[in-house]
Amino acid sequence: MSVDLLVFGPHPDDIEIGVGGIVARHAAMGLSVGLCDLTAGEMGSNGTVEDRLKEAEAARQVLGAAWRENLRLPDRRLGSDPAHADSLTALIRRHRPRVVAAPYWIDRHPDHPAASTLVAEAAFNSGLRRYPVAGEPWKVEWVCYYFINDGAAPSFVVDVTDTYERKRQALDCYASQFRAGPNAVGTRLNSPLFRQLVESRDAQFGAQAGVTWAEGVVVKEPVVRPTLLK
Repeated sequence: MSVDLLVFGPHPDDIEIGVGGIVARHAAMGLSVGLCDLTAGEMGSNGTVEDRLKEAEAARQVLGAAWRENLRLPDRRLGSDPAHADSLTALIRRHRPRVVAAPYWIDRHPDHPAASTLVAEAAFNSGLRRYPVAGEPWKVEWVCYYFINDGAAPSFVVDVTDTYERKRQALDCYASQFRAGPNAVGTRLNSPLFRQLVESRDAQFGAQAGVTWAEGVVVKEPVVRPTLLK
């Protein structure tokens, strides 16, 4: 199935943290959106693989994405095998997205920059006619990068005010990660301060752009506008 937007996340919940509002906005506009988690987050301190896969599917339904896949690459070893990038290349060729979204290449979690590199390599390889991976060559129009833990100056922001409640609902699907229950290990994620971190970033980007909520995006190419007028 071809999609307009294909979003890659290192672990289940990363997509929702970074671009949950953008996914929901594109889906609400009638565009087809696919989600791909690279790992099942099996090295996480809380929740089982089964928990996280169920939570990810529940979040997909909340956001309105057409489908979600998990490549089950090894958590904390992303990029340790050249076959990892080939798995992403094959998926891009199969789904033929116009735009691909990947994590920003600077982040406190080592898996997030590793995922950024894998997606960039896969998007490039997909367009090579002689690259030896299954599927017909496919050139992605644009690779965009989103923030997970950290932030930087965005190339632009997307107004997600109308879909921000969907983002919150999708994050709430990940009870194993974001709720501090009696049997849970205390982590950065299940502290209330983590949600504050995410929402304060989205609120700041929004306020800077004159809207309530916005998610930041970085691109490596210049953004073209026809004139200096809005």
